[in-house]
Amino acid sequence: GGGSLRLCSTRVSLEGINRPVIDRIIRVDHAGEYGANRIYAGQMAVLGRSSVGPIIQQMWNQEKDHLKKFSELMVTYRVRPTVLLPFWNVAGFVLGAGSALLGKKGAMACTVAVEESISDHYNNQIRTLVEEDPEKYKELLQVIKQFRDDEREHHDIGIEHDAEAAPAYSVLKTAIQLGCKAAIFLSERI
Repeated sequence: GGGSLRLCSTRVSLEGINRPVIDRIIRVDHAGEYGANRIYAGQMAVLGRSSVGPIIQQMWNQEKDHLKKFSELMVTYRVRPTVLLPFWNVAGFVLGAGSALLGKKGAMACTVAVEESISDHYNNQIRTLVEEDPEKYKELLQVIKQFRDDEREHHDIGIEHDAEAAPAYSVLKTAIQLGCKAAIFLSERI
């Protein structure tokens, strides 16, 4: 009885997977999508009723779908979330609201910085999984590739909406990307 129920609840065979690699990938991607949701929530709190509100909402809706999928993958692959989620909850919202307080251009600069970092990170994960076994990780690779493409689209939307014209753009972008690298490093491990 119980064994067949478990098999029905997961479409992925957990046999022969590289557990440390998969744990790190799913944990950090869940944390990243959680943080992205909080960033967009902060941006919407400040700019939701502005002309850029619908654009931010559209990107946020995609991030909600990403978070839902990684939440499902955490159950499927039996991965625990990072213990840093409460911190990312606050930090993400503050980053989103803070960048939005700089105006539309500031919010879009934040989007460009974060989404560029995330798409680069997804590319690294794709390389890792392809080197491991592209057939074994086919479903996970498809998810990561699709989400990477969505993040690239968000990056391009930010550029189209004057991100590079934000005050101190290069400093802001560099600072946010350093924060992203630290968040990735910590969320993979803790």
